[in-house]
Amino acid sequence: MVKFAEADARWFKNVFVCRVCKSKMRAPVLKVLAGKIGCRKCGGKVLRTKRKK
Repeated sequence: MVKFAEADARWFKNVFVCRVCKSKMRAPVLKVLAGKIGCRKCGGKVLRTKRKK
């Protein structure tokens, strides 16, 4: 899908999706793993990385 590395980084680096409401947000990986980042929309703490199709 992505032709070059810069585009891949823009689309997928540090982008997470809330498992509850499916909203996207950009955050550092270590903060997400530590549970310090929550969803802006619903407040949920369960996030996953954005999937590459």
